[in-house]
Amino acid sequence: MSQIEEFNEYRSRMNERIMSYDNKVIKRFFNLDTNTYADGALDVKTKEMLGLVASMVLRCDDCIKYHLGKCFDEGVNDEQIFEIFSIANLVGGSIVIPHFRRAVEYWEELKAQNI
Repeated sequence: MSQIEEFNEYRSRMNERIMSYDNKVIKRFFNLDTNTYADGALDVKTKEMLGLVASMVLRCDDCIKYHLGKCFDEGVNDEQIFEIFSIANLVGGSIVIPHFRRAVEYWEELKAQNI
């Protein structure tokens, strides 16, 4: 199983488990997240690129993988993704570099899986 399949399967399974507890606050938080990334004054592609920068600066590998997948789905290309990586590294500093490495690996796997 690829790391993409593994990540997506785990995320789906755990989201289902979390939602099965029927907690109103958690459901509202998840809904807020979904609505925040919907088209609005900014398009989805721009919002996903912003989410990726924030995720890298906050050093959340799961969030980075999620937003990389969404950026890929939105048609972000290599040149754009490396500008995103550049901004994240500039804002976050050298502590972002290990996450940057894993992000490049995941990005390359996304591209290879969709050839």
